[in-house]
Amino acid sequence: MTAAQARSTADVTAAYDVRAWYGVVQEIRHEGGSPVEEPLLKAAAAVVIRNPFAGRWVDDLSPLTEPSAALGVELGRRARALLGGRPVESYGKGGVAGTNGEQDHVVACITTVFGDAFREAVGGGSAWISSTTKTASAGTSIDVPLAYKDALYVRSHYDAVTLTVPDAPRPDELLLCVAVATGGRVHQRVGGLTVAEAAGDGLR
Repeated sequence: MTAAQARSTADVTAAYDVRAWYGVVQEIRHEGGSPVEEPLLKAAAAVVIRNPFAGRWVDDLSPLTEPSAALGVELGRRARALLGGRPVESYGKGGVAGTNGEQDHVVACITTVFGDAFREAVGGGSAWISSTTKTASAGTSIDVPLAYKDALYVRSHYDAVTLTVPDAPRPDELLLCVAVATGGRVHQRVGGLTVAEAAGDGLR
């Protein structure tokens, strides 16, 4: 780990009680058709933190939100590294609250504060970041949505990365995750706006 990477991780651990980090990468050559020349890479990075509000009602969730740029930077860095130097074309975010927490505890961690930092960490983008959150027990899978980073209407990049962490989130934890990919679905052929046609204004 470089000094910069160590500082990035330290920024997270200074603000949150981190139990574990996770990373997964999938390399797809085909989905039943002819193998593509360059495989699609899809990756997810996740962190498991203690939920300081587990088991109790709190009106103000800003203690989760205010330092969350550090989470966006570090998860973005880890996810981008899993692509082995290839650029990010699509991205998404999400999370699971343990059963003593609430869905909004996750949402508080991945608002615009988080999203803007994550977007910058993976190379930028004009589109908002698709998201999914829920409350569930440890080992529950989450499908983190993917969409093209510069134009949400690009149909070829509608996809997801499925993440399962067998021991997380525990009841008093939050599992926060991001996903990235190097391109659209390997055999996409259902029309719609293409990357080449996109204006890059965030939607089209």
